Amino acid sequence: MSGLRERKKQRTYQVISDAAITLFLEKGFDQVSVAEVAAAAEISKPTLFRYFPAKEDLALHRFADHVDEAARVVADGRAEGLPPLDALRRHFLDGLCRRDPVTGLSDDADVLAFHRLLYGTPSLVARLHTYVKRSEEELAAALDGSGPLDGSGPLDGPGPLASRLAAGQIVAVQRILAEENWRRIEAGESAEEVLPGAVAAADLAFGQLRTGLRA
Repeated sequence: MSGLRERKKQRTYQVISDAAITLFLEKGFDQVSVAEVAAAAEISKPTLFRYFPAKEDLALHRFADHVDEAARVVADGRAEGLPPLDALRRHFLDGLCRRDPVTGLSDDADVLAFHRLLYGTPSLVARLHTYVKRSEEELAAALDGSGPLDGSGPLDGPGPLASRLAAGQIVAVQRILAEENWRRIEAGESAEEVLPGAVAAADLAFGQLRTGLRA
């Protein structure tokens, strides 16, 4: 029963968020009220706020499932005997091949429209930082005590601090790579055209992480 309740809860999250994003894309984020979203989702405002504490979260729900993604990748890689950086690099490259929107390498019209909404709305960009911070915290916890990032030697400094520093750098690298891919596609290139450069940039970025974090 607990599994069924959780699935129902997640479906409700999705229904509300989808209704909100449809309105935001149609009218603009600042022009849509929470009451309009609640009406479109056929729920009351108090019910909506039980699921989404802030209006911005209605648009950023798509990022919620990715908050612990890097941490999960590290844990899964550890089970395979992969150092964290190797696991994260493999996962990012796989995301590029799948045109995962999180990598920025998607020229799907709906994805591009959502990205324009996100990066064109200051309050959404500001709220996104809270998701980034949570992702860093989850990754830092996964890295703490996990051993060397690249399988060669220990992290410098105290474990928790070194893990937080590493997590901040890794999350920043992934964000910058995604933003660069999105920028090129927004400028008119197709995902297929951007792919070779995106792979090369990812190899460069993870190579710099490997070298820099061992320095």
